Amino acid sequence: MKRILLSALVLGLAMTAAAQLKSRVIEDGGTGPSKAVMTEVEGLEAHTVFVPQDLSKFSAANPLPVLVWGNGACANSPFEHAKFLSEIASYGYIVLATGYIPMTDEWYQGPMSKTEQQIESIDWVYAQNADPQSPYYQKIDLKHLCLAGMSCGGLQTLYNCADKRVSTLMICNSGLFNQQNAGQAVGGMPMPPKEKLKEIHTPVLYLLGGESDIAYQNGMDDFHRISHVPAYAANLPVGHGGTYSKPHGGEFAVVARAWLDWQLKGSTDAAKQFTGEVPALQKREGWTLEWNAAAGK
Repeated sequence: MKRILLSALVLGLAMTAAAQLKSRVIEDGGTGPSKAVMTEVEGLEAHTVFVPQDLSKFSAANPLPVLVWGNGACANSPFEHAKFLSEIASYGYIVLATGYIPMTDEWYQGPMSKTEQQIESIDWVYAQNADPQSPYYQKIDLKHLCLAGMSCGGLQTLYNCADKRVSTLMICNSGLFNQQNAGQAVGGMPMPPKEKLKEIHTPVLYLLGGESDIAYQNGMDDFHRISHVPAYAANLPVGHGGTYSKPHGGEFAVVARAWLDWQLKGSTDAAKQFTGEVPALQKREGWTLEWNAAAGK
């Protein structure tokens, strides 16, 4: 009898813990075919997951590619990027964002995030994919993982760029500081030197807000220094804030998803945005695109 009561107590506690996990649907789950949810997950504190609500159609034969995201201002919450990240997840991705789940649209106020949280996200997806008890068991595409971030999150991404589990990078409204402008950096940001660019081992997209973006000079300087891997620089003149807060993440979500669909899903249609004699992105209103010799165009 005592064993039965103890088992019931343990089960009840587990169910209570699960019930306390917070979740939120952003903009009806996005415009994609796999409506997304933003949620906490048990055992991964200070991280937020954006993922299709219905996992039944994903499997080892049709797994979810991964986007690992770092936030602007080193915020320990993806409150500024929730629309953007939910939109991407709705097209069949699992997104791991640094920081606590934003249950309101209020500005995050709290301690800054840390670079190692991105590595924790990568470790987590590997563990979940291998765990038969996980809802993500054998449903994650570990061979196709993008490490990305905006502003400070982009610096965190470049700090972690050497991780061999990463298959592409997306540096948004960001770029490494040099000795001349390092004083402009906000205290607490990671400050890897320009030599860090040599550790990039994957294709990389710089997604910038044009010349009015305070990170434009740093990002374009990075881009021009990279010659050993394919590198692209896409600019839309909207400034440092990008379009993340626009409905469904705005234009930045469209271009980011095209990059992910090409790099992580091998989509030939998405590749046309960046390749060919005149890439389709250059025909999209307001956008400019540059690429280096390693891009093979």
